[in-house]
Amino acid sequence: ILIIAAGTGEFEAGISKDGQTREHALLAYTLGVKQLIVAINKMDTCKWSEARFNEIIKETSSFIKKVGYNPKHVAFVPISGFNGDNMIDSSPNCPWYKGWEKEIKVKASGKTLLEAIDAIEPPSRPTDKPLRLPLQDVYKIGGIGTVPVGRVETGIIKAGMVVTFAPAGVTTEVKSVEMHHEQLVEGVPGDNVGFNVKNVSVKEIRRGNVAGDSKNDPPKGAESFNAQVIVLNHPGQVGAGYAPV
Repeated sequence: ILIIAAGTGEFEAGISKDGQTREHALLAYTLGVKQLIVAINKMDTCKWSEARFNEIIKETSSFIKKVGYNPKHVAFVPISGFNGDNMIDSSPNCPWYKGWEKEIKVKASGKTLLEAIDAIEPPSRPTDKPLRLPLQDVYKIGGIGTVPVGRVETGIIKAGMVVTFAPAGVTTEVKSVEMHHEQLVEGVPGDNVGFNVKNVSVKEIRRGNVAGDSKNDPPKGAESFNAQVIVLNHPGQVGAGYAPV
């Protein structure tokens, strides 16, 4: 959800070259967030002006299109977070507002921010692919032992599974899997999990290692890979042989 302030000067500062609104939209898209809601906040500060709302939609549509989003797939909702207008219930303060409409796979429409959130299509969960779980951190917890933590990107992780950490080359058995201090039968893509492993020291594995199923295409090092590199506000030019410090 991209929150935009409708106040005079605030919106313009956010979408300027160095503005955070522009930067956040670019970061979201490049990190794989393909569904977007634009909530135009503080509409009470511009007296719920329809002209201001339409002006912001026009400008915002232009820059999110350059980022990679299709404005037709985006719900634009005028809100006042302070007063609660159009958050959960439709507001009487903007009789001119007929609601948002978007069409991706199916057509969806509504008036409130809550309805726009409910209209988000759940992403596909690649549970059938080999397990890939990049570690965000590794903890040593008293009475439990070593607990790596990370987000499941593909595949599933569950107790009893034998996993290999690359490039460390450490193989061990998963004793238990937890999320938000609750035990899970299995962790699936999108879950941020912690899992207890047998006979592994916190010194043997670290942030950046990738866990995979030892019996199903475990992760391994590569001589080369293709990458998408996004450079934000580079002051000069990037060319062949460029080496950032």
